[in-house]
Amino acid sequence: MATATEDTDHPRALAAELGARKEEARQGPDPRATERQHAKGKLTARERIDLLLDKNSFTEVEQLRRHRATGFGLEAKKPYTDGVVTGWGTVEGRTVFVYAHDFRIFGGALGEAHAAKIHKIMDMALAAGAPLVSLNDGAGARIQEGVSALAGYGGIFQRNTRASGVIPQISVMLGPCAGGAAYSPALTDFVFMVRDTSQMFITGPDVVQAVTGEEISQNGLGGAEVHAGTSGVAHFAYDDEETCLAEVRYLLSFLPSNNRSMPPHLPSADPADRPGERLTEVVPADGNRAYDVREVIEEVVDDGEYLEVHASWAPNLVCALARLDGHVVGVVANQPNAFAGVLDIRASEKGARFVQFCDSFSIPLVTLVDVPGFLPGVDQEHEGIIRRGAKLLYAYCNATVPRVSVVLRKAYGGAYIVMDSRSIGADIALAWPTNEIAVMGAEGAANVVFRREIAAAADPGEMRAQKIKEYRKELVHPYYAAERGLVDDVIDPRETRAVLCRAVTMLAAKDADLPRRKHGNPPQ
Repeated sequence: MATATEDTDHPRALAAELGARKEEARQGPDPRATERQHAKGKLTARERIDLLLDKNSFTEVEQLRRHRATGFGLEAKKPYTDGVVTGWGTVEGRTVFVYAHDFRIFGGALGEAHAAKIHKIMDMALAAGAPLVSLNDGAGARIQEGVSALAGYGGIFQRNTRASGVIPQISVMLGPCAGGAAYSPALTDFVFMVRDTSQMFITGPDVVQAVTGEEISQNGLGGAEVHAGTSGVAHFAYDDEETCLAEVRYLLSFLPSNNRSMPPHLPSADPADRPGERLTEVVPADGNRAYDVREVIEEVVDDGEYLEVHASWAPNLVCALARLDGHVVGVVANQPNAFAGVLDIRASEKGARFVQFCDSFSIPLVTLVDVPGFLPGVDQEHEGIIRRGAKLLYAYCNATVPRVSVVLRKAYGGAYIVMDSRSIGADIALAWPTNEIAVMGAEGAANVVFRREIAAAADPGEMRAQKIKEYRKELVHPYYAAERGLVDDVIDPRETRAVLCRAVTMLAAKDADLPRRKHGNPPQ
């Protein structure tokens, strides 16, 4: 007859114990914590992972890990996972690594063991060459563990930086993210937020009030609307977690697994040579009339589908991921519907970041140009439009991916040069018959060039009109740039999709190297 000890050592008994421990890890130490999480309108870490990844594809790492800290009552509280769920799975069949803070355990606060789990999954993602998605819902550093927790953040920041430009990194904010913890999302490629339930700030409302006397709510200080529309920290903002995580999956469908692989090609039923009849109506010939450049994008890209990045921030420049004949492209376009499409500080920084990302991951760039210049103003000059506007210029000049630009209408001054002109390395430069490529508009140019003649004329108004007409005829007509080789062709707007599809396909094997160097020193 078997003894009690032998019974507990039996493989079945051991397997049962293992199953019980893993179930405890999955359920968490307190069922009421799950209820509290749901009461806040928030999902649990595992529910979020289930929505992000393909069904039954998640493999967890270090599920049974516990912290080793003592003091302040921690030795009596050693839940499995230590407040973070880590592992990998698939999105549309492609491997993706993920870590998710479990707010039910220590409020998702980061301790030494918690950080070590994140470090490990980040190292695995980099070694495997697969995207990393972080689902953030944590209260910052675990105060009871002191400096050990802070050191854990240092390890995360170092790995974020090392993985930058090597694997896509996506941060999804699904709860609070305060203090130093906010710098990890800032180091990643894209930040998603959920309205009303996620916040990011370095110092919270209480500290702000104590130091400055300003009273503000958590959402008012660092909510989704603030970071999506004012600070530019968040690239996307959604009303609920389900929609947010579905859009993360959609974003991943455009991205390669790493910088050594190409973005996924999806054959499209949308004919590459489909004429864009609406394009002759969408863009007015009158350069002073506004229009929505997103209508141009919809008419040109596969099935009219695209994912706009930073839609609420710097709206005078549109950045989007789309496909042309199945090939992923990054679209950068001036938006005449917002501030006439001028380039300013925010638009320059937005465009520079997007161009750099596309270049890092072999995504060709298509630039749609309708820009009257850089925004004039004392504030712009004092805030560093020269330095910060140069970021977009540097990003384009440094990009080695295929680059195609199309001048839809206005292209004036330095802004024309910056918007991926032939002179800074565009592979293919095109223009519509409505283009006006010049140092400045004919009206402004006439006032400068013919200032004396206009002033001395018997009828200055008539003389000015005559000189504007003369300047436009000589230097601003649609074929001036083509005659001098500054654009490769002037195309019928209706042929834009067909021409872009052919150009992107032709440039798919482009091979361009930068000079040997440790790294550049872009303007900051």
